[in-house]
Amino acid sequence: MRIPFTQVDAFAEAPFTGNPAAVMPLTRWLDDATLQAIAQENNLSETAFLVPDDSGAADFELRWFTPAAEVALCGHATLASGHVVLSSDTTRDRVTFRTRQAGVLEVARAAAGYAMALPAWAPVAKPLPEIVEALGVEAIETLWHEKGYAVIVVADEAAVRAARPDGRAVAALGPIVHIVTARGDTAEVVSRVFTDFYDIPEDPVTGSAHAVITPYWAGVLGRDAFSAFQASTRGGHVGCRLEGDRVVLRGGCVTTIEGTFLLP
Repeated sequence: MRIPFTQVDAFAEAPFTGNPAAVMPLTRWLDDATLQAIAQENNLSETAFLVPDDSGAADFELRWFTPAAEVALCGHATLASGHVVLSSDTTRDRVTFRTRQAGVLEVARAAAGYAMALPAWAPVAKPLPEIVEALGVEAIETLWHEKGYAVIVVADEAAVRAARPDGRAVAALGPIVHIVTARGDTAEVVSRVFTDFYDIPEDPVTGSAHAVITPYWAGVLGRDAFSAFQASTRGGHVGCRLEGDRVVLRGGCVTTIEGTFLLP
């Protein structure tokens, strides 16, 4: 079986920045074990699989796998999937994806790259002492979202960049996306994201994390739109806007690899 394979740097203006994702369109769903094995073989933070949606609710069905597990929402691989579809069909202005746990998502052409609509997953205040200890930071506020997102607010960008988590301790906490964030100097908001449970010690640029922190920072900043930067080694800029129950993220994509995955 020959599966088209495209590797895309998402939330990127140039190669080797942003977050790489594999996008693999299928004619039908393969079994979960095979999808997981493919993602492990690709060894990227996410592999996105697309199947035409026969329900009429969206253009495609979409699922995402890290090398270790399937996830409920992945923003950068959704952006990459939109880029692949819209690059291959210039008559389209937008594309929609039906997902299993995050509803219908949309990627549309924008002035500079793409605009992606995700659910606004507003976190709520909650003490998270074990997470703070594992991350090795000094928190000024901690919040939680039931989908498994921990938000640790620290004093400033320097504190975000200085975070040195204990990877084993972070992984032992289970399937949680750990977000360290603060007001920034590089952008209005900065963050880093640690996901050791999913075999990704630090995610380069995380769309789903911005679906969680955008409602929080919109409230703190007193406005619905702001600039964000994820301060990983690769780094990536994200334009964030809260629109009712949706978060609209803006960013560019760069295709870096095109080929064929050979499945026995």
